[in-house]
Amino acid sequence: MRWRLDRQVDWTPWRGNVMAWKKILIAGGSGLVGSKAALHFGAQDGCDVLVASRRPPPVAGVRHLRLDLTDRVACAKALTGHGDITHIVYAAVYEQAGLVAGWSDAKQIDVNDAMFRNLLDPLAGSVALRHVTLFQGTKAYGVHIRPFANPAREGRSEYREQPNFYWRQEDHLRETQVGKPWSWTILRPVHVFGDTIGVSLNAILGVGLYAAIMKHRGEPLHYPGGPPRLSEAVDADLLARCVAWAGEAETARNQVFNVANGDVFTWENVWPSLARVFGMELGEHRPLSLGQEMSRESAAWDEVRARHDLLSPSLEAFAGKSLQFADYTLRYGMGPQPPQLVSTVKLRQAGFHEVMDTEAMFAKWFGRLQADRLLPPALADAG
Repeated sequence: MRWRLDRQVDWTPWRGNVMAWKKILIAGGSGLVGSKAALHFGAQDGCDVLVASRRPPPVAGVRHLRLDLTDRVACAKALTGHGDITHIVYAAVYEQAGLVAGWSDAKQIDVNDAMFRNLLDPLAGSVALRHVTLFQGTKAYGVHIRPFANPAREGRSEYREQPNFYWRQEDHLRETQVGKPWSWTILRPVHVFGDTIGVSLNAILGVGLYAAIMKHRGEPLHYPGGPPRLSEAVDADLLARCVAWAGEAETARNQVFNVANGDVFTWENVWPSLARVFGMELGEHRPLSLGQEMSRESAAWDEVRARHDLLSPSLEAFAGKSLQFADYTLRYGMGPQPPQLVSTVKLRQAGFHEVMDTEAMFAKWFGRLQADRLLPPALADAG
């Protein structure tokens, strides 16, 4: 690290694998994506990590800036003293109570647009700022609206005809960056999986809660979803490392990338391995809305927690809106649909080559939830 006598940082990156000092602001650091980014950067030498969120992040060793991103005046005031921020990772998102229905709602679009502006605008003119990372997803290709041609590719398969807060945020990012020295990267991960609890878009929580309650009742692990559909996933830790790469790589500057584990899966094909992780017999195909049925099982979940002396909170605090999202990704109540896959060739060619076996990813995250006493252990007795 090189310091000037006036204590201003020399922002020129060091060569090789050692990077310059960074002050990273992560918006939405209590969520699935943001918390894993905070965990990754917090473990790196030379990183000062500041998490902006209403809830404290579930990560030790980072600083918390309690901030309501919908309050423009509060954001401007809170960020005034942080002109030395070098990287912004924007992982915040506002979701409505109706989750999937809210994805096309005008209010959801307006709120997410305003939140991003409220965070970016006070920092956009800083001479210290080097990079902004923004997240989208496969809704950029209209996955929630229509089948699309496989595989979806950046720059040619976007569905801008469909209202989406992605476009408002992206347009503002591009316009704000004109004439400034910092760069940006937009990452479009497919379904993200991890062990962060209480969030909206982590299907692992809904599946894990369902398995725990079925096992508690002595049932096998029935498959509750709809017809098979070939899908992709991305491990939250892998995504965090991709964020770190994007913030420094020359080839990532002002680019959009799809991000995925590198393989494909169907829920039906990984279901037997999940039954083994939970220590359960494999059941039948019994379609069931987890969002409707499991949300009524607060008492059963409390019994599971008490029986196994779990550290997990109440059902609502544990699952968030993930039961609704599990219905969506498991395709409950939906008819047959073609695969909807994305190409990650552009990301590989740019230099990020990490991959992960998706079946191993599921075992990893469910295993961590069990090890942290948030789900019952695999060998626990049913009943």
